[in-house]
Parts: sequence; C-alpha cells; structure tokens
Amino acid sequence: MKELVCTTCGVQIESTETVPSQCLICTEHRQYVSPKGQTWTTLEEMVRFNTYENNILLEEQGLSSIRTEPSFAIGQTAYLVQGKNFNILWDCISYLDALTIETIKALGGIDAIALSHPHYYSTQVEWAETFDAKIYIHEDDRQWVTRPSDRMIFWSGESLEVAEGFTLHRIGGHFKGAAILEWKKGNTSKGVLLTGDIVRVVADRNWVSFMYSYPNFIPLPAATVERMADQLNDIRFDRIYDAFHRTVLNDAGKVVQKSAKRYVDALNGVLFDT
Repeated sequence: MKELVCTTCGVQIESTETVPSQCLICTEHRQYVSPKGQTWTTLEEMVRFNTYENNILLEEQGLSSIRTEPSFAIGQTAYLVQGKNFNILWDCISYLDALTIETIKALGGIDAIALSHPHYYSTQVEWAETFDAKIYIHEDDRQWVTRPSDRMIFWSGESLEVAEGFTLHRIGGHFKGAAILEWKKGNTSKGVLLTGDIVRVVADRNWVSFMYSYPNFIPLPAATVERMADQLNDIRFDRIYDAFHRTVLNDAGKVVQKSAKRYVDALNGVLFDT
C-alpha cells in the first residue's frame, strides 16, 4: 500500500498492509480527529485528481512562500529560503507536483528541510527524496515521526547552525522540541525569524501569541511563555513570518516581548475588569 496522508493534519505515514484506524498526530490533544472520522488519501491521488496547486510567491529577496490552493488539511505555509549556495525549506506542506518541483529547481533546489514541529511534517520524506535534501528535526520530537527516513538528522541542544546564516533554535512551547529558524541575512541583514506557529502572528499584526493547542484553545503556562520570550530576546531579528502567511514587518523583537507580557498578564487576570 502507498504511504497514506491524513486528510485532517496532512501528515504522511509509512506504508502499511492495512489502513490504520487512527492518526498518531490527530489523536493527541494538541490536534483533533475530524468530526467526520479518520480519512486518508495519498499524494498520488492528490496529484492525479488535479484538484490542488501550489502558489509560490516571492515575499522578499531570497524568500518565497509556498501554499497549497485550495487549502489542504491544516493549510500551513512553507518557505524556501535562499542563502549563499544553500537553500533551506522551512516547514513542509503535503502537496508536491511536477510544476512545484520544476519551479523550486529553477530557484536552486532544496539542500535541507527544517521543521518547527510535528504538525508540519506532512510529506517531508517525499520532498527530501525529490530534492536530495536532509531533514532536520529536534530529537525531543522524534517520537512523532510517522515515516522514518535515513535522511533525518535529529539535532539536540538549544541551537544548531545548519549552514552559514541559518540557525535553528529550540524554544519549546507548542511542542517540547518546537523550533524556529533564524535567517541572519533576511530583511537586508536586519534578521528574520520563521516561526511556524511556535510564535503565531495574530490578526492585529502588531502582536503575536503562543499556544499549547491552537484548534483546542489550550494556552501555555505563564512561566513557559516568559522562558520563550527570554530566549527570543537573545536573537537579533526585525521581521517574523509565521505558518499562515502572516508577517510582522518591523520591530518584531519588540513585538514579541510586549506580546509575551500581555499574554502573561492575561493569564494572571491583569487585563480583565472582573
């Protein structure tokens, strides 16, 4: 049987003789099983039905967003970041077709894939095999890998320089091994963070937020958010791109700090007239 893809979270599992009744990712309390029940597809089916396409958009010099339209599963955005003779794909999406491959190869291909957390593992092995890339996952999230591969590098500690100008930082929160990508040369060398939804840009782009579970509205403890803010305060960046095509364009470092304070104040009841 071909490797199945969960239609709710978009994560691919290794091939099995029988169709699993549950998805490891969706049955955990940060995610959810669709009210219609567990259903699966395959990447081959998605391509054959010709329902989807990937929109690849230049966001700024050296950075392109990749989104599937119409939205599939969680609907996150992946980013291709071009460095000095090294391209990195930040997070991943499920859909991969010939046009996407051709377009990305024209941009220099992919040398490494780095993941913020398990919800965006999607069809990462398909992407890695297609572009002959390594996959970087923090070892604290190893248990959530549903399709193992020799291409995976499980890194440890609080930070890892993948290549010149690209550093991964484990800041936890949403998952124990949750990571962000620091792109030092981004935004005319003012620094860019790509954060998945480990740090989520909210509707008011002057603020960000942090959650244990977004779909189930489970907040993080105040102490965890304060620790994350302290770690982020040691990184120089001026711009944030999150997993849902939202951006803090300027003064993102200050935005993170004031947002963390507001979050903690809210948990402590400071914001409310009750």
